[in-house]
Amino acid sequence: MKYRTLGRSGVQVSQLCYGTMSFGGDADEAAAAAMFKAARDLGINFFDTANNYNAGKSEEILGRLIRGSRDELVIATKVYNPMSKDVNAKGSSRRNVGLSLDACLKRLQTDRVDVLYLHMRDALTPIEETMRALEDMVRAGKVLYPALSNHSAWETQAALAAQEANGWARLQAIQPMYSLVKRQAEVELLPMAAANDLSVFPYSPAGGGLLSGRYTEAGAQGRHTTNKMYAVRYGEAWAHDTAAKFAGLCRQRNLHPMSAAVAWVAAHPAVTAPIIGARSAEQLRASLDSVKIDMTPELRAEISALSRTPPPATDRLEELK
Repeated sequence: MKYRTLGRSGVQVSQLCYGTMSFGGDADEAAAAAMFKAARDLGINFFDTANNYNAGKSEEILGRLIRGSRDELVIATKVYNPMSKDVNAKGSSRRNVGLSLDACLKRLQTDRVDVLYLHMRDALTPIEETMRALEDMVRAGKVLYPALSNHSAWETQAALAAQEANGWARLQAIQPMYSLVKRQAEVELLPMAAANDLSVFPYSPAGGGLLSGRYTEAGAQGRHTTNKMYAVRYGEAWAHDTAAKFAGLCRQRNLHPMSAAVAWVAAHPAVTAPIIGARSAEQLRASLDSVKIDMTPELRAEISALSRTPPPATDRLEELK
């Protein structure tokens, strides 16, 4: 396992981040423990969760698993999404960030989180208010490094500007969606992150399983056939065509599609560590094996050519040639 620096912090995180979204949902406590052990055995020290993953169960299970090794681990969680029917129990106001984080710490059985992401952009709350909320948590010792998930490049840059203007602790990481079938991050997010020394921890590197190879089989069932969100997110025909071509290339190269999908994301120069996850230790193995793939520039270019390259921010397509 190799390790990379988290933003400008000096903290070293593993080249794979383990995402615990399945804990307490698709994975019961026994399965979660087996996957946690497999990740730790490989040298993974970075674990990602969120307060709303399975209504807090993910944090609760992770909290029990990290007992005895807390100081060896880098733990990230997220706040924003509603955790009750209370009209104020959501968003990125100072009020909700503080209350939500206290609940996270209780579930995780720890006194601080290393990384706190704002899970989504709160259109009702000014960015200065939200950044002050993160600063409050840093000064209280409850958060070491602020971060953003699912924010655009301009929103992230505005957040950094507010922090710099006020002398507040700066963002150290972003968490965008990024895969062979979701490449919008290449246009502005990844260059912006590199310019600001922000770590990038992409989620869904295998397109929510679309690139796993299973959906090339007739009658295959899974999230893309049963979950409306995934059906919409990856529903365009070209994405499925790309997945089929990718599976074919992997067969030719004797590569597991899941391993290759994660390795392709990891090889982008702006990416610090992809976030991987699974429902079982057996399913997890292919993602862990991504570190064994030599993703040369030539192989990455060959894989990239299977999907749509997003146009540049200026929309001047001729500049891509």
